[in-house]
Amino acid sequence: MAILAGIPILGIILMLQLGIISQLPLLQGTADLILLVLVAWALQDQVISAWEWGILGGVMVSLVTATPFYVVIFSYLLVILIARMARRRIWQMPLLVMLILTFLGTLVFHLVSIVVFQIMGSNLPLRESLTLVTLPSALLNLLLAFPVYTIVADLAKWLYPTELEV
Repeated sequence: MAILAGIPILGIILMLQLGIISQLPLLQGTADLILLVLVAWALQDQVISAWEWGILGGVMVSLVTATPFYVVIFSYLLVILIARMARRRIWQMPLLVMLILTFLGTLVFHLVSIVVFQIMGSNLPLRESLTLVTLPSALLNLLLAFPVYTIVADLAKWLYPTELEV
């Protein structure tokens, strides 16, 4: 059920990202709602479909961006791997982990994208890419991390209800 619910949920999040969030840039950077949702989803204890949501979100984002298909999926799955490992180790402070992983996830996604674009022959200056796109994007993602985590935690409780003890 949770895997199938990911299709409309991630679709709506992608539409919000494309229609509203992308129109609110900071310098040249914009927030990545799909990344935030995937990190928050992977940090939930009861969630077992984080990998599927990562692939689904990566496919959706790669269809609407100029970034190569494999870059988005690889970056999102790498961030989910880090989130799942962090969830097992640091389980008492999920909001702090969310903030740390939001920053790391933004860096991972942007650095992988920059490297792939440079390999493909694009002339992206590393310093300007980091200062004008990556760091402002990370700041916007950090500002949205707490509300996204709260909404995703409620969604996870709704999709994975706990059993009531009699």
